[in-house]
Amino acid sequence: MSNFVITTDNTADLSEAYYRENEVVVSYMTYEIDGVIYDKDSYLDTREFYEQMRNGKLPKTAQLNPSYFMSILRPILEEGKDVLHISFSSGLSGSYNNTNIAIMELEEEFPDRKIISVDSKAASCGQGLLVRLAKSLRDEEGLHIEDVAQRLEEARDNIIHLFTVDDLEHLYRGGRVSKTAALVGGVLNIKPILDVDLNGKLRPIAKVRGRKKALLELISLMKDKINDNNTKQLPIYVAHGDCMEDALFVEKKIKEKHGIENIIIENIGSVIGSHSGPGTLAIIFYGNRKEGDIAS
Repeated sequence: MSNFVITTDNTADLSEAYYRENEVVVSYMTYEIDGVIYDKDSYLDTREFYEQMRNGKLPKTAQLNPSYFMSILRPILEEGKDVLHISFSSGLSGSYNNTNIAIMELEEEFPDRKIISVDSKAASCGQGLLVRLAKSLRDEEGLHIEDVAQRLEEARDNIIHLFTVDDLEHLYRGGRVSKTAALVGGVLNIKPILDVDLNGKLRPIAKVRGRKKALLELISLMKDKINDNNTKQLPIYVAHGDCMEDALFVEKKIKEKHGIENIIIENIGSVIGSHSGPGTLAIIFYGNRKEGDIAS
């Protein structure tokens, strides 16, 4: 087996059990509510976190800083192991750039070790799918760190995110939609459908009126994006912001409409959820090449 450790950020939204069982090392971002900073050891329970948002609380997140990231990687390097880090999209956070600053310093400290950072250009379980793929390439195919990194950079263009939010106000606060769109959407019950483009940025692709129509539209949009070979290799994720009933509905409809059984329901964690809000529902899978302008 190749002697390298896979690391990622908790924005990958995989379960703690998955990280533990597969020995994936995780960097945890913090968030702040009413002046109180929450870290890995003090995170609110997912349901409590979203309940606070429903009650009007507005969490703020902090990107990873280089010194923290160095503290995560240094013990691995001291054990004589290489590191492959799969980062939260550079199109949504500065954490990727900060991890590269840390890596440059660590490379001077550990000149015999390999440290590679891959920009996932993804969020939530899209980032998580690349973590799963990296593990498969390392453990099942026996690829070396450079080859795995290359395969991930190719595969990230095929990570499809289709999602809707229940309240546009949270995306407005993050600069993703205009204030007018947020106000009109609230009054008219307009639900946006969004994806993540090739730059790893959010992109609105449709609007529908009503929650149920939005969920059905997500499932319908999967048709031209599914790649049967890829969905056999990796699961489809249904990720949700404290709306399990909707997640179960979407899971059932995907099975009925597309005949796919390999589906995992996962929570959208507090870092991603701070920006998308309660009621967010996403379908994330490894499909056909995603769309969007690649010009920076």
